Amino acid sequence: MKNALRKRVLVTGGAGFLGSHLCDRLLKDGHEVLCVDNFYTGTKNNIAHLLENPFFELVRHDVTFPLYIEVDEIYNLACPASPVHYQHDPVQTTKTSVHGAINMLGLAKRVRAKILQASTSEVYGDPAVHPQTESYWGNVNTIGVRSCYDEGKRCAETLFFDYYRQHKLNIKVARIFNTYGPRMLPNDGRVVSNFIVQALQGQAITVYGDGSQTRSFCYVDDLIEAFIRFMDSDDDFVGPVNLGNPGEFTILELAEKVIEMTNSKSTIEFKPLPQDDPTQRQPDISLAKERLNWQPAIKLEQGLCNTVRYFQTLLA
Repeated sequence: MKNALRKRVLVTGGAGFLGSHLCDRLLKDGHEVLCVDNFYTGTKNNIAHLLENPFFELVRHDVTFPLYIEVDEIYNLACPASPVHYQHDPVQTTKTSVHGAINMLGLAKRVRAKILQASTSEVYGDPAVHPQTESYWGNVNTIGVRSCYDEGKRCAETLFFDYYRQHKLNIKVARIFNTYGPRMLPNDGRVVSNFIVQALQGQAITVYGDGSQTRSFCYVDDLIEAFIRFMDSDDDFVGPVNLGNPGEFTILELAEKVIEMTNSKSTIEFKPLPQDDPTQRQPDISLAKERLNWQPAIKLEQGLCNTVRYFQTLLA
């Protein structure tokens, strides 16, 4: 007999870094999971351990096309999230954010499902306000090389709130700050995976600019916990809500920490700062603390240790 509390949950981008961890958690919590991915940046390795689970289903599908299924909840995570991948095919990146949002919102409207949008701190652009609160509208270049991702995600937020107002849809909008952990792609160009892979391979660690720009790093398990709490929160709390770790580190500090943790002989090599690279990024998570009773529990050293172990095994 079906568990009375078991929900059928759709995770788009479910074979990706965040999506696969979310699938793990939802199955552990006793739900039925439908994982949808077109494997542009997702990989079957991330969900191979789930394929034998009778409550897990994998569908190869691109969210820029409609999907006709029956579900209770939707987590819309589909979109390449690292600059290397989202800039490779910028038109497709924008289509994934915008058409993907339209198609998933259309599905949620048809089946009256609750839907969570994985938005991003990139909606704040290169912020003129620090730390960033949800009320800040951002400082975004609409025509730069990062715009396909930044503006795609901003438009997706617009669509979510218009469906909420116009169709009374049950939405949740989460703005995710830098997240790291096992199952990141070694070649995704994100700072944590870049530094760890370079350190483990004895290559020079590439720091863009002088390394004084700051980031806040949230371990994946903390973020997934926030997702679950947000989806289960009161229907009147729709967001947007910042989800990230307010601990702020310079890129140079991170590089030095990774070299120390991996006992690497790597040196640090400085390169020119890419266009529109934010100089500072730190979430104000007061709203998440108040409404979700959530704050990150895993310190950077602990999270990096787990991530280093993952990449040691992967590269071996």
